Amino acid sequence: MPDPSDLLAALDPEQRQVAQTIRGPLVVVAGAGTGKTRAITHRIAYGVATNVYQPTEVLAVSFTTRAAGEMRARLQQLGAGGVQARTFHSAALRQARFFWPQVYGGELPEVTGSKIPLVVEATRKVGLRPDQSVLRDLASAIEWAKVSNVRPAQYAGKAKDARREVGDLQPSQVGEVYAAYEEVKRGHHRIDMEDILLVTAAMLTEDERVAAQVRSQYRWFVVDEFQDVNPLQATLLDLWLGGRDELCVVGDPRQTIYSFAGAKAEYLTGFTRRYEDAQRVDLVRNYRSTPQVVAAANAVFDRRTFGVTLEAQRSAGDPVTYRGFGDEPAEAAYVAGEVRRLHDRGLPYRDMAVLFRINAQSEAYEEALGAQGIPYVLRGVERFFERGEVRQAVTLLRAAAVSETEASGDLAGQVRDVLSGLGYTADPPAASGAVRDRWESLHALVSMATDLGGNASLADLVNDLERRAATANAPTADGVTLATMHSAKGLEWEAVFCVGMQEGTVPLVHATTEAEIEEERRLFYVGITRARSFLTISWAAARQAGGRGNRQPTRFLDRLLPADHAARSQGRPQPKAKKVRLVARPDDFDEALFEKLRAWRTEQAQEQSVPAYVIFNDQTLEQLTILKPSDVRELVKVKGIGQAKLDQYGEDVLRVIGGE
Repeated sequence: MPDPSDLLAALDPEQRQVAQTIRGPLVVVAGAGTGKTRAITHRIAYGVATNVYQPTEVLAVSFTTRAAGEMRARLQQLGAGGVQARTFHSAALRQARFFWPQVYGGELPEVTGSKIPLVVEATRKVGLRPDQSVLRDLASAIEWAKVSNVRPAQYAGKAKDARREVGDLQPSQVGEVYAAYEEVKRGHHRIDMEDILLVTAAMLTEDERVAAQVRSQYRWFVVDEFQDVNPLQATLLDLWLGGRDELCVVGDPRQTIYSFAGAKAEYLTGFTRRYEDAQRVDLVRNYRSTPQVVAAANAVFDRRTFGVTLEAQRSAGDPVTYRGFGDEPAEAAYVAGEVRRLHDRGLPYRDMAVLFRINAQSEAYEEALGAQGIPYVLRGVERFFERGEVRQAVTLLRAAAVSETEASGDLAGQVRDVLSGLGYTADPPAASGAVRDRWESLHALVSMATDLGGNASLADLVNDLERRAATANAPTADGVTLATMHSAKGLEWEAVFCVGMQEGTVPLVHATTEAEIEEERRLFYVGITRARSFLTISWAAARQAGGRGNRQPTRFLDRLLPADHAARSQGRPQPKAKKVRLVARPDDFDEALFEKLRAWRTEQAQEQSVPAYVIFNDQTLEQLTILKPSDVRELVKVKGIGQAKLDQYGEDVLRVIGGE
């Protein structure tokens, strides 16, 4: 068992306050990169070490399996290995499986892996035949209704209030599908993910024995990412507590990005109103990002917005880069070039990410990175040429190309005609979600046809698409991450490119109410705060090469763009920012020595499996090249070489400089 004082020693003052506040209701408002997991795991471990908590009486809840696993690992290291760290669903499923036989008899019904097959059956039951994208949106609508405690009979009214749309279906029709879905599910003796929470809540409500046993088992509760709690989860949490207030919640209202799925930040922001004696601790010290990135993140919000203003703890880094481009292909080509440049400087591809708003934006970056032979991996995004609608479209285009006799009209027009068979229209759908994603994917194919232009035929287009698909689908191991900003939540990289940050995309054109626009602002903030050291924010005036450039950078950049940045009003690409050196190179700069030092650094980095800049950054190598220190006394004067690096690398550096 660790000594309690040792647990507190490694914490900053605010984290220490969290750790020592082990009784009563506590709300921790934790900004991005402020070490919230460290704070709450040390709080639990401190409670165990001081004999206030018994490990088996603590339930720590997070929102992802990865986060729960990380919490368990940290608690194990801190001497609190008996603590239950689970997701809401995992904790509820464990209880449901244990109590179901006692309350209802028999085994808990099988949990369905996907709603889609049941939704298909439900739509047929009510006489509908929607396509795959509408089926996905129907499944999402049912999920939203269930976590929001909305029953099928209530759906139409509640959906209208929430401005929820599913393709061209009326809310009343969606309500009918929802009711049929529940009937179909019962007929198959299945439950879904939301039912796991619902049946657990029902047993806690209806059976006093179940409630008493659960409440005697768990006395202390911690909930991470509390800004993402939905009404159903809040109901279950209240039932677990049973009127007690030994609850610690942690979250950041500025990272509430799942309102569309039912999340209610009000549970976090209203915590001190519900628990009037609750204590609040703000974690504001950002350990993740450079001051430049932190300043950009802080500027996204008005200071009056609920949350915390971050305080950077790292030393100064590179300035944030803001770039406007004439079109999306130019933007993607620039990003690919910057990725290559950073990699040449020693930054592994796995430490870089390209973040965008919607799935359809990935294609341009799959193409641009693939063209330069840069490996990439997609997170939460299906590869463009593997998407169902794209595969269908390419099949139709291939068939049309085979039967083509002579071109009738421009290529893009021919493609639009072919894709109309899949429901494609020139104007985007009013709905969002999977329906909009599907349209964006098909529209990207039309844009590719427009880019070919000239006398290109359908056969030329199909050949081009097949070439792109072959390049994009090359197997990769260690690569640049391509992800939506939603998928990037909870992750971080050394270098982040937030791309496609123009009006109409961020915020989405469908975001018209104040609440919807503020959710988009929070999503933009999440994207920015994924960056540790290098951040680039870019946008394009036109979608396709040579297109009409009338798109403006997102309004969320109004407080971030430098005063002399002309792109806001002109929508024109900016000249490439000059690289600013911290050390001016003299005319007699010894390039040969500099390259020797870089080669030595690369060798060291490979041996230690770390990025090259962890050994020394380029500025330090430049100073070594200029100053040419001949002994330890001169070496220690070089900026960037402290005692630790002197001990580890000093002799090697002096040998390289001495020509050995």
